[in-house]
Amino acid sequence: MGVVLGLSTGLGLALIWAAVAMPPRAARTATRTGRLRALLVRAGLGQVAPSGFVTLCVVSALAVGLLIQVLSRTLPVAIVFATMAGWLPVILVSSRARNRQREFAQVWPEAVDNLASAVRAGLSLPEAVAALGQRGPEPLRPAFTQFALDYQLTGRFSESLDRLKERLADPVGDRVIEGLRVAREVGGGELGRLLRNLSGYLRDEAHTRSEMESRQTWTVAGARMAVAAPWLVLFLLCFQPEVIGRYNSAGGVLVLAGGAGCCVVAYRLMMRIGRLPTEQRILT
Repeated sequence: MGVVLGLSTGLGLALIWAAVAMPPRAARTATRTGRLRALLVRAGLGQVAPSGFVTLCVVSALAVGLLIQVLSRTLPVAIVFATMAGWLPVILVSSRARNRQREFAQVWPEAVDNLASAVRAGLSLPEAVAALGQRGPEPLRPAFTQFALDYQLTGRFSESLDRLKERLADPVGDRVIEGLRVAREVGGGELGRLLRNLSGYLRDEAHTRSEMESRQTWTVAGARMAVAAPWLVLFLLCFQPEVIGRYNSAGGVLVLAGGAGCCVVAYRLMMRIGRLPTEQRILT
């Protein structure tokens, strides 16, 4: 009787702790969806729904898993490659987001120079920002063209800047936009000099980061090659049924699980060691 009472008490306490400390399932789902949505926006794929992206990952995993199963007739190997295929779209979108952020960092100084020239020529600040849709750097033109349309329809500069920030989803862009917001609200005759100083600062920062990233390229390339090599060999073994069939045993599953775990840990560790500081977005 005492054992039953103790187990009941422990179970009750565990349920109370889960209800208080753990977020609701709906909240966890919303958080994951929000992160995926933010990743898609950073990659310039804001028009893609998170549910559609998840469907793409699932379809990729099923298609590749079925293909490897047909080739190798070895379920553990098919599951490994299906997992890789399901994660591949996330890797590609993350890479696209990083490249997009890197490209924006290179062209923001030119955009700020254009703003300073437009203000010096007598344009108002909203007009100067909207003009970047035609005369600004090519990667930024779509977002600023949409800003011009928003401002033309609403006449609200601050709200149009908020939507511009959402479309760009860029840390450097956040700083520039917040500087423009403050300049609009405070006013003053120092806007041109402020923009020129900001342009010089952004250009120096982009140059320094570009040099650091060029030195980091070898580390990243080496980590990717080291991780990809054993799985490429495993894929080639799929064409030799008498060899690949050995992974159907418990020992084969253990080897696959151990190899996958070592690859993930080694890759994450190498990338963390060689990782550059990541600039966070502000006032989002």
